[in-house]
Amino acid sequence: MTTQKITRKLTAILAADVVGYSRLVRADEEGTLSALKLLRQSLIDPSIARHDGRIVKTMGDGLLVEFPSVVDAVRNAVEIQIAVAVNQADIPAERRITFRVGINLGDVVVDGDDIHGDGVNIAARLESLAEPGGIFVSGTVHNEIRDRTDFPFEDLGEKEVKNIDRPVRVWRWAKDTHARVGAHAKAESKVRLSAKPSIAVLAFDNMSDDPEQAYFSDGIAEDIITDLSRLSGLSVIARNSSFAFRGQSVDVRRISQELSVKYLLEGSVRKAANRVRVTAQLIEGENGVHLWANRYDRNLDDIFAIQDEITQNIVDALKVSLRLEERENIGTPSTSSMEAYDYVLKARSLIFRAERESNSEAQRLLAKALELDPDYIAAYWGKAVTLFTAYTNGWSEEPEDALDQGCRLAARAVELDPKDAQGHFAMALGLLWRRDIDGAIKEIDMAIGLAPSNAEAFATQGHILCFASRPAEAIDSLEESMRLDPKYPSIWLHFLAHAHFLQADYVRSAELLKQRIRLNPETDISRALLASCYGHMGLIAEAENAWEKLIDVNPDYSIEQKASILPYKDPADWNCIVDGLRKAGITE
Repeated sequence: MTTQKITRKLTAILAADVVGYSRLVRADEEGTLSALKLLRQSLIDPSIARHDGRIVKTMGDGLLVEFPSVVDAVRNAVEIQIAVAVNQADIPAERRITFRVGINLGDVVVDGDDIHGDGVNIAARLESLAEPGGIFVSGTVHNEIRDRTDFPFEDLGEKEVKNIDRPVRVWRWAKDTHARVGAHAKAESKVRLSAKPSIAVLAFDNMSDDPEQAYFSDGIAEDIITDLSRLSGLSVIARNSSFAFRGQSVDVRRISQELSVKYLLEGSVRKAANRVRVTAQLIEGENGVHLWANRYDRNLDDIFAIQDEITQNIVDALKVSLRLEERENIGTPSTSSMEAYDYVLKARSLIFRAERESNSEAQRLLAKALELDPDYIAAYWGKAVTLFTAYTNGWSEEPEDALDQGCRLAARAVELDPKDAQGHFAMALGLLWRRDIDGAIKEIDMAIGLAPSNAEAFATQGHILCFASRPAEAIDSLEESMRLDPKYPSIWLHFLAHAHFLQADYVRSAELLKQRIRLNPETDISRALLASCYGHMGLIAEAENAWEKLIDVNPDYSIEQKASILPYKDPADWNCIVDGLRKAGITE
């Protein structure tokens, strides 16, 4: 007699079932079966496929799935639980479908397409222990994923489980912690602290008699940020985040922790007639110790020399190694006209408001700066950026003229100083909207090479890479931008959601878009992409609701107009967005 050899393998096993399935079927058999089928088709099965899972068998209300990677098994489980919770949120509790999941990594016996053994049994027992909407994993699973994912898990200790000889170490997915952390895209991001010395330059206090002079003290601090961001040996937090503490009586230790930086620079500016007094102090955030401090009483036209001295003092105090070209760039004056500089600082303060009227006034001020100094690089790229902003927001009566003029100004900035990062940044924006994606990538790469701590450049790089159909790289760039600007603009959540959408990860994209909408309820573009996500997920009612709210926000929103502006290199990427809307029955 020939003995058949038993085949075994090590695999990740996921067991899931519907909580209270018998009760749901008794109450509404047809409705429950229909809803469960829709969840399978639109959310669960596509997620399993994306994570390379194989459905071993279904048992009416449950699933047994195997994965070649335990990390993918856990990611799939979290994705499904979040997606189902979103889908069922508006359904009455007595009719709501909820899953519980157990995951184990273990040895199984292969029997054709089926699998058996303790590895499977432990996954099933973990699933039966899990609470509604929860995920329980074995100790072997947690050992494999703890350094490879950011999902929070709680140790429940060893548990006795039915038909298993030894206790099983059980870990519970802390979904409440996951949800809280996710509020600012930290739950699953790859943001990490920089290995380089990290610094945040806080808004300098305006000590002048005139409160309207705040733009000047802001400008001094911002110029120092720009100078420091050019140094490859430093990690510099963006203005948007470091200025968020303006006017607050906050302990430096707390600021250091919130921004994840080791050092802080704070200071003040007093401007009177043609004199200026600047104070600055470098502080170690962990203990509040002052490493260096100085006061500068100078003529106003010495302001650039003061900025350069502060930058050099920081470099010396932190023992930052400078490349030759970086050392040469410290001390390069931006203009000889203090009046032109004043116009540029006033324009910058208006640009940050992101409003049509302030954008127009900023253009006027930058034009005055160029009249006074026709070689003022910051005025060229600054006006270029305002024109591109007007173009993309529909604020210009002649949008193509605005785009052309912006490109000419950006090109002039690059021509005047090829080593100025902001000129290349502006040029990248112009080429993007001219649909020269390859050229835009080249320019934004140059900008980042020249200013490796420029958060906005990394965000723009991610934005451009999405249009280049390179979403995985876009995610890396966007996560770096969020590290450099922890209090980043909400539009960056949209950029990140766009990248996940292009990877067909509609669940994660929808999660980010909802965060963005909570932060900016007036957004139309995020509601449009959310409606498309829902369409792809089969959530028709949710898609219709998202679109209705979009029309409330912007009755003139046009898919056709967006198609004419958005510069997708591969038309299939835009068509995917439109297809999601069509699946939900949304057309123009």
